[in-house]
Amino acid sequence: MTSTAHLGASGSGRTADIPKRSRTAGGRGPLGGLVWLVWRQHRLVLGVLLTAAVGGTVWCAVLRGRMAGFIDAHHIAGCSQISLVARCSDTQDAVTAFRDAYGSSLRLAETGLVLLPALIGLFLGAPLIARELEAGTHQLVLTQSVGPVRWLAAKVALPAALVLAATTLLSATFAWLWQVGGDEVSGSYWYSNLGYNALGPVPVAYSLLGLAIGLLAGLLLRRTVASMGVTLAVTVLVQYVFTQLRPYLMPIVTTKFGPNQPTQLPDNAWQVGQGYYTASGAHLPDVPCRPDQDFAGCLRREHVVGQYMDQHPVTHHWPLAWTEAGIVVALAAVLTVIAFRVVRRRFG
Repeated sequence: MTSTAHLGASGSGRTADIPKRSRTAGGRGPLGGLVWLVWRQHRLVLGVLLTAAVGGTVWCAVLRGRMAGFIDAHHIAGCSQISLVARCSDTQDAVTAFRDAYGSSLRLAETGLVLLPALIGLFLGAPLIARELEAGTHQLVLTQSVGPVRWLAAKVALPAALVLAATTLLSATFAWLWQVGGDEVSGSYWYSNLGYNALGPVPVAYSLLGLAIGLLAGLLLRRTVASMGVTLAVTVLVQYVFTQLRPYLMPIVTTKFGPNQPTQLPDNAWQVGQGYYTASGAHLPDVPCRPDQDFAGCLRREHVVGQYMDQHPVTHHWPLAWTEAGIVVALAAVLTVIAFRVVRRRFG
């Protein structure tokens, strides 16, 4: 009889139709249905991320307007508390007032962008796969027509796209804000750990890396809490390592000063080293001379003829940022490829 061909083990006339409908996911197709499932599973974290991006953009826009108004009213654009610029000689009180009024808000925005990659890895990347592996629910999905590789692709695609969009929006908005009050006026220089890691492509790249670290940790450990801990530790460690490598991503510029010249770089230059140089051109980061024991005579005996400072001028900012971001994105891509290889080997 025709009706008995559709009976399931429980005697229901609908059991055999369930896999078919679950594979189509309401007409989306197997991969589209999985993407929708990912949104359903992680909509809280993804929703918070999108809300933070929109809210942060609005807040930075309002803050930018207020900062720009203060700077224009007091004529302190490009001025710092101690500046070589002649027109800034009488603006120290105004610059101090600006920093008191807006410095904490600017640092809060920087801190949020610096912490964002670790938070993304912790609350999105690590649970993305580890939660399903820990609960065993991945077995049900893998029995459908979607294979393991396509399953992982669907799990990663939506979070990666939203992380890219949200962090790009936040980073671009903060750069727009920073153009008004960054560097000299606020004392938040481009080369500071907070400022550098919050500007341009850097926070975007590290956010994608945090997601990739969490994804791979979840696949290897299969435990959500353990994966979160490892993801946090590795993400922070990578960020710290790059702060140590950053000065060497581009050739350093050396500026020499004669014996009667003031040794001071422009306000926006990143000083990474200093010392003395001899008549032969040799650099001496340290000299065996003490200020309280004929310092000038000691320098003559060491054949010192001037001082030098190693620096990255402000023109190095974006080349450094894009170089570091490119390396970080490449590392994220490598970790993602490893994750796909693990899935293919483990689940076929």
